[in-house]
Amino acid sequence: MRSLRSVALVLLATFGLAGCADRPVDRTADAAVGSDSNAIAALPSWNDGEAKQAIVDFVARVTDPASPDHVPPAERIAVFDNDGTLWSEQPMYFQALFAIDRVKAMADEHPEWREMESFRAVLDDDREAVANLDLHDLLKVIMAAHSDITTDEFEAVVEDWLATARHPRFGVAYDQLIYQPMVELLEYLRAHEFKTFIVSGGGIDFMRSFTEDAYGIPPDQVVGSSGGLEFRMDDGVPTLNKLPDIDFVDDKEGKPVGIYRYIGRRPIFAAGNSDGDLQMLQYTAPGDRAAFGLIVRHDDAEREVAYDRDSHIGRLDVALTEAPGRGWTVVSMKNDWKKVFPLPDLP
Repeated sequence: MRSLRSVALVLLATFGLAGCADRPVDRTADAAVGSDSNAIAALPSWNDGEAKQAIVDFVARVTDPASPDHVPPAERIAVFDNDGTLWSEQPMYFQALFAIDRVKAMADEHPEWREMESFRAVLDDDREAVANLDLHDLLKVIMAAHSDITTDEFEAVVEDWLATARHPRFGVAYDQLIYQPMVELLEYLRAHEFKTFIVSGGGIDFMRSFTEDAYGIPPDQVVGSSGGLEFRMDDGVPTLNKLPDIDFVDDKEGKPVGIYRYIGRRPIFAAGNSDGDLQMLQYTAPGDRAAFGLIVRHDDAEREVAYDRDSHIGRLDVALTEAPGRGWTVVSMKNDWKKVFPLPDLP
């Protein structure tokens, strides 16, 4: 059973919780390189080693028509977690940080929040108190901050936050903290006629606002947690409005469900970084078919953050134990990646 804190963070993400010079490079053109695999075959930000070689060997096997493991292009589905797999998730899920900022921005319109302990913890930037809120109080904060807003309005709010908010350690926009080696891996797979999807516990509305620019993954290839929606005609204008309830949580056991429901094909490649991705890895690469399971292990305290079995965020315990027996590749951020982030001034 997941801890109350873990449930709370997932719920933050469910509601989308989870003009700058350093905005990310638009990677939509990268998805179009298609058959020109030689241009990115080297995975330049990866060190030569077992992990990189395992990826290259697998792709060669499933794309070679003469191979017994050949997989037709239509069935080359690759799924990636987002938080901790494609971008950083420390010191807190970025969507949770967005939610906190959103509550603060709305505070002047709600002076009554100052009298409520749960809201006061957020407004006073008391991270410890926020982390220890019980589920009922946390839900009140989320519902107040993220209901009664249209999907278009919400997308604009997220885009504005991504353009202005800065990471407390690195001092850059949060969408600059994507992992360069993983972006190269996405491009490498697409160049070999894989179709790449995000399957994440994060809020689907939040992620869709930036995944195409950041990763070359369009909104219709994003599967995530979602809240309720309601169609309305407002003064003759059709709108979709976000509601304060939970529709689907795309985490742990929910990930294979989301894959089946929204993708409709069983993947042959899955990448994650935590026990929240365990069931997706089991579903994709159980060990009895040509499939690839990849785990990003955060073991680089100098260039990012080192954490795994004992972390409250992105705990990697059971999946790490299962990996050797199932043949999954564990990628060491410290040893397998030459560079972590794309900006030249970052490690």
